[in-house]
Amino acid sequence: MTEVTLQHIRAARDRIAGKVEQTVTALSLGLSEHLGEPVYLKLEHRQTTGSFKLRGASNAIATLSPEEKSRGVVAASTGNHGRALAHAAKLEGLRAVICMSRLVPENKLDAIRRLGAEIRIVGNSQDDAQQEVERLVGEAGLVMLPPFDHPDVVAGQGTLGLEIIEQVSDAATVLVPLSGGGLASGVAAAVKGVSPRTKVIGVSMTRGAAMKASLDAGRPVLVEELPTLADSLGGGIGLDNRLTFAMCRDLLDDVILLSEDEIAAGIRHAYEQEREIVEGAGSVGIAALVTDKVRAKGPVVLILSGRNIDMTLHRRIVCGETPSTVERVA
Repeated sequence: MTEVTLQHIRAARDRIAGKVEQTVTALSLGLSEHLGEPVYLKLEHRQTTGSFKLRGASNAIATLSPEEKSRGVVAASTGNHGRALAHAAKLEGLRAVICMSRLVPENKLDAIRRLGAEIRIVGNSQDDAQQEVERLVGEAGLVMLPPFDHPDVVAGQGTLGLEIIEQVSDAATVLVPLSGGGLASGVAAAVKGVSPRTKVIGVSMTRGAAMKASLDAGRPVLVEELPTLADSLGGGIGLDNRLTFAMCRDLLDDVILLSEDEIAAGIRHAYEQEREIVEGAGSVGIAALVTDKVRAKGPVVLILSGRNIDMTLHRRIVCGETPSTVERVA
């Protein structure tokens, strides 16, 4: 499959019904006043496992054959996909192995362990972890369910886009966190499939934005993975990317990058003004607005994609520390 369509996303929604939450979209009075247009928050950080990733993981597992389920599943992850896959696998009684780099925060490792998945820590990047995944596929026969570049994962994430456009039918702009492109491409396919005039803008960090670098180069490229407050947005897109690079290239209207200070401002605003605890990756839409990186006309919807932040780190940020003074930012 070279593209995930609205039909695939609608089928995914039927497949995962009852397995994921249909999260609320709420009007933000403060952000609406700041922008001068209605701004809505898609509260996906309230999803069962604390991030949108449960949608794609649940859909991917639901499409496996009985024989594939018997072999178990494996994936590389920066944390949230691993937690989602571990949760979905546990519900089905499947073995799950999650491979991660040393950059993944300890709180995310602990959450995955509690769900009974096996953890392998390998190297200093998502690419290093992916090599261990491929070894386990070849030697142990596990089924690989990657965090983004997989049609069933993308279709599952796209169900979030269907909910957005149903809840805010006149949305003019949707801001979506951008990493490997699973969420961005799925949401864009859903939103534009229903409302072609709605703009979809990807938001990422300046420290290691692999999809932005690849889009600028016109092909997938390697980018050094660096510690960042938006740790869930880290990792490459794969030099052999089959799906999300082309979909992001064709469907996204723009990509915006944020500094660490700007991401910290988004985390603070979410807590102080919206009364929401979000991780760095989940705050990037807010950050893009409060730092005036986005000036939009018409209703804006932004996705709070995850809440799985280390609470000590969160406390230090909301108490005013800047990223440069935080000893460990990932």
